[in-house]
Amino acid sequence: MASRISASPVLRGQVVVVIGGSSGIGLETARLARAHGADMILTAREPDRLYRAGLELAASIAAFDATDSGRLGRFFGALPAPVDHVLVAGPGSGGAPSGGSGPDPARRDVDVRLLLPLHVARNAAGKVVPGGTMLFVGGTGGRRPAADPALAAAVTAALPAMVRSLALEVAPVRVNLIAAGPAGGGTAGQAAIAALAVHLMTNTAITGATIDIGGGQPLIREEEQCRR
Repeated sequence: MASRISASPVLRGQVVVVIGGSSGIGLETARLARAHGADMILTAREPDRLYRAGLELAASIAAFDATDSGRLGRFFGALPAPVDHVLVAGPGSGGAPSGGSGPDPARRDVDVRLLLPLHVARNAAGKVVPGGTMLFVGGTGGRRPAADPALAAAVTAALPAMVRSLALEVAPVRVNLIAAGPAGGGTAGQAAIAALAVHLMTNTAITGATIDIGGGQPLIREEEQCRR
């Protein structure tokens, strides 16, 4: 709970929007940002869970599916004032897209993991203050040719490149990506990602960056392969 987190108010007076803020990484980041003094605006698809998160954090809420680009545009268009930071929590840490087989799950994965950050950036560009942040949470799956699906590799490669381009496109707003490995899935991992997210909101020297966080799992896998 936010009341149990001891934090200096480095975000006091700032407004943070969390897309996917009712659970997981999004909610943990919202809690930490609120503990640092931010005013919160949360969105998510599931109204009841979002309502509870809004009550906990005294946050404004909007329940909708962020992959609906029209509804996403109306949400940002209706924001009453500029905001300081926007976080897209993503579908979770770990690795590969979850789609399985067939074109529809694959399209959903692309919508959530690649097109959603692009649409958020384009819609939020006129709402985020200069020097503010757009921050996306992605994964690390697909970086190495192994059992990962081809789609995972494509999305994993595309998102950092897109973030670098967006950082130039919307400057002086900063754009960064957190690449969360499998260790980011538990409560401790989510808190670590939340701490990194708040750091990226406040560190004005970082933009266009992809920052891995995953307990050193990629290094462990590389070491194991070297031993074979």
